[in-house]
Amino acid sequence: MPPKPDDDALAERTRAERVEAGIEAYDPDDVPPATDVRSRGKVTESEQYRGMKAEMDRQVRAGELAADQLWARKERAPYPPTRYEV
Repeated sequence: MPPKPDDDALAERTRAERVEAGIEAYDPDDVPPATDVRSRGKVTESEQYRGMKAEMDRQVRAGELAADQLWARKERAPYPPTRYEV
């Protein structure tokens, strides 16, 4: 027997035995590393966004849509509507 047991080897064997016995679902060391998801880029750089923005700009120039209405916040009642007579 070696003068000092190998703690890493003991931990590895213990993990394998726990998985074998069903105490743990899997050995975390056997799982491959996660992969990074490639970024699709900014939404503002998409063709669909540019097309919708161009249409909105056209509507504002034509007077079909007021520019201040695009971002206007609608006022809401402080309470939800009721079905009872007031």
